[in-house]
Amino acid sequence: MKKTDNLTIILVAVFAALDIFVWHEVVFAGPDERGALYFLDVGQGDAELLVLPGGVKVLTDAGPDAAISRSLEGVLASTDRYIDLAVISHPQEDHYGGFNDLFRRYRFGAFVVNGRNADPATGGAWDALLEKLTREHIPVITLRGGDRIRYRDSRIDIVSPDDSFVWSGELNDTGLVEHVHTPAWSALLAADIGFNVEDYLVRHVDLRADILKVPHHGSKYSSSEELLRAVRPRLAVIEVGERNRYGHPTEETLARLAASRVRVLRTDRSGTIRVVGEGGKLQVFVDK
Repeated sequence: MKKTDNLTIILVAVFAALDIFVWHEVVFAGPDERGALYFLDVGQGDAELLVLPGGVKVLTDAGPDAAISRSLEGVLASTDRYIDLAVISHPQEDHYGGFNDLFRRYRFGAFVVNGRNADPATGGAWDALLEKLTREHIPVITLRGGDRIRYRDSRIDIVSPDDSFVWSGELNDTGLVEHVHTPAWSALLAADIGFNVEDYLVRHVDLRADILKVPHHGSKYSSSEELLRAVRPRLAVIEVGERNRYGHPTEETLARLAASRVRVLRTDRSGTIRVVGEGGKLQVFVDK
């Protein structure tokens, strides 16, 4: 895996026949279409599809299983079988397990990871995924806080983990947190971070965003009042499975969200959620 120091990855539209990886640059192809952010319904797990203006597709996480394929087929054309960039926020199976099924249907330009290994008890599936990427010659890039992905007038700032959080004994602390900026809207994709990482980010980063991917499926140890004040989102989305065994989202987190007066949507109730920007406003579409 390539390790980076404040690396900027540049996504450049080229002919579909090209699929090239070079140092400090990832070159991809994609159709011209309006940008959107999809929160995919994958049950108890995370999966977000970012379609940047110009058609470049960035898939962050893929849920635990084959549900991701059904969700993607519901939002992409049947002939669209290419994902430009995949991001795995951290090596827990409810974030990467679905990629195993996607390999049967889609090609990938490159993968971004945080550089951590999975817990030994569950590491077999993670090791198998990395071996698959090696066999298929799919580039794997390690990013950390301070790195950036750019495409035209859009960018994804990686704001966490820094070099201390990435080696935490708690894998949730290591999640790649993406601050997405497009000409029409911004979003904070907060992985599974908890209060400790939130506190650090509130004190060191400008987190303002129109859309918040609620951390850790609405755990009571995430989405602090301080984070919500710092982000000031217009829309908060909780990715969560129906009647899940963790009790997500918790009443404590729902109360904090209600107090912040943000509109809240949940994939267990709304299915896949699509957000686009139009004239300074967010347009939101749901499955259910």
